[in-house]
Amino acid sequence: MTIRKGAEKDIDDILRLLVQVNMVHHNIRPDLFKGPATKYNAKELSAILAEEENPVFVCVDDNDRVLGYIFCRTEVIEESALRTGIKTLYIDDLCVDECARGMNVGRTLYEYVLNYAKEHGFYNVTLHVWGGNDGAIKFYQKMGMTEQYTCLEKIL
Repeated sequence: MTIRKGAEKDIDDILRLLVQVNMVHHNIRPDLFKGPATKYNAKELSAILAEEENPVFVCVDDNDRVLGYIFCRTEVIEESALRTGIKTLYIDDLCVDECARGMNVGRTLYEYVLNYAKEHGFYNVTLHVWGGNDGAIKFYQKMGMTEQYTCLEKIL
């Protein structure tokens, strides 16, 4: 397995994996997520892959087939009277192909991003997980992540 920056040639594989992520969310919260769908189209992905400050990394096999991806976004909180200023690397999306689960693809991508964040002067790495996505929550806790805050809802 190799981790590299996502490229135009990866768009079809990323789109395929985006459907897998969508279906996880759709199965948990069909009231909020349509399925099957993707949150980006090919043109939008092309633009995202070109962004330097918001990198997308892919894990590929020996044949350069995408086994998983991780979308990152830089978030900056300016110092104020209330808050300290920090630069956060937010994991917007992480997906491991259903066919590659159990091969440490997720761990490899996550650890790569941690090293990337350290090398680029980020204070922390954050992400959001939907309630009910117990497998993801367990995985991130195993990776050493802890709860930063909780978002609650009341459906009317």
